[in-house]
Amino acid sequence: MGLLELLLLYLSFQLKHLLCDYLQPHWVAISKGKAIRGVGGKALLHHAGIHAMGTFIVAMIFAPMFWWLSLVDFFVHGTIDRVKSILVDKNKWSMDSKRFWFVFGLDQEAHNLTHLAYILTIFFHANPSLTLL
Repeated sequence: MGLLELLLLYLSFQLKHLLCDYLQPHWVAISKGKAIRGVGGKALLHHAGIHAMGTFIVAMIFAPMFWWLSLVDFFVHGTIDRVKSILVDKNKWSMDSKRFWFVFGLDQEAHNLTHLAYILTIFFHANPSLTLL
C-alpha cells in the first residue's frame, strides 16, 4: 500500500464518519442518548450498525480480509457514544454548556483514533516490512 492509497483509506474513513454521523435519521440523533431499554437502545443499535456497515464497505474496498473490523466498529462506536450519552445525561449538560462540547469533542476524537487504529492495521498488514519504530 502506497501513500496515495493510504491517503484514500484515511479519506474514506473520514467520509464514512461524516455520512454515518451527520446524515443519520433525526430520530436516531435525538434518541440514541436515551434509556437503553427503550427507544435509546434501538437508536444506538441502529447508529452503531450504520457505522459498522460503513466500515465494512471501506474494508471490502481496501482490504477485504479485514471485514471483521466492522464488528469491532459496531461495539467500539456504540460504546463511545453510550459513554458520552451517560456523561451528558448524568451531569445534565445541554448544548449551551462548555462541558457538553468538550465531551462531544472527546467523543469525536475517540472515533478518529479508532479509525486510525483500523488504518494502521490495514497499512501495516499491507506493508509487513515497515515497523512503528
